[in-house]
Amino acid sequence: MMPIRLRDFIEDKEGWIYAVSTYDNTDKIGCVLRYVPDADGERLHASGTRYKKYDFEDAYAFIARHKPQYADLLQRIPCSDAKRVMKPDLELPHIASQHPRVQKLVALFGLPVGTIGCTGSLLCGLENGASDIDMVVYGRHWFTAQALVRQGILDGVIEGLSSEMWKKVYEKRKPEISYDQFVLHEQRKWNRGQIEGTYFDILYTRSYDELKSAHPGKGTVIGKQTIEAKVTDASLSFDNPAIYETEHESVSRVLSFTHTYSGQALAGETIEACGVCEQHGNERWLVVGTTREAKGEYIISKTLLEA
Repeated sequence: MMPIRLRDFIEDKEGWIYAVSTYDNTDKIGCVLRYVPDADGERLHASGTRYKKYDFEDAYAFIARHKPQYADLLQRIPCSDAKRVMKPDLELPHIASQHPRVQKLVALFGLPVGTIGCTGSLLCGLENGASDIDMVVYGRHWFTAQALVRQGILDGVIEGLSSEMWKKVYEKRKPEISYDQFVLHEQRKWNRGQIEGTYFDILYTRSYDELKSAHPGKGTVIGKQTIEAKVTDASLSFDNPAIYETEHESVSRVLSFTHTYSGQALAGETIEACGVCEQHGNERWLVVGTTREAKGEYIISKTLLEA
């Protein structure tokens, strides 16, 4: 078995299904509950089992009531409690054979086997008619997929998001920036679109050979801070956490644990970021998304907004 990594799914001994949300899964798997078997559940698996889907807040509350031993910033499940691991790259051929729109995206990207997958409800076999397509692309191949999404939208092969869909995404994220600022940042990320009316996104995950350096850990909390800094490296800005190396008098790196601020700035741009400062050895990092809601925390590209 290859290491469990971000965007895999796992099933525990009771059949509860979780989305893996971190790379640090050596002893315990960091994840978030998504589906629980329930006779009255709205999702139906091909096996005949019905499942109830849990949104973020409800998942944490449900775990606190029923499996408090897993409760943490993420749910932390001992590896011994994982009955099954679902990997987006390994399951892609089966998913694509059942879903023509997924097959069309795979054909559009034309990426090598093992560098692309499909996660979310499609990976679990629990999709419904309204389900999005969550494509995963591994390592450097993600940037190839990003360029193809951009070109596909410009050529009309892929549909861009309507204003109605942008509003839906904004309301779901509830960011600490205005709607206009949000859309301005999002539109240049080229990481989402629609194919035959179905919303999809492309999600970055590190390749297996990049995993060693993927566990930033928690530092010593210094306190809340707002900084303005120049981004020197944004090559991991679509990862989770998103990482921005910065040129600043005290902060060497800005991290975002909320997807809203992934890909938010390019190398060479000046950002304004508000979060919690942590000491990591000889370095100070600013962390955005220190709570589930990331209230009062944000990243904006001042360069973009002032252009």
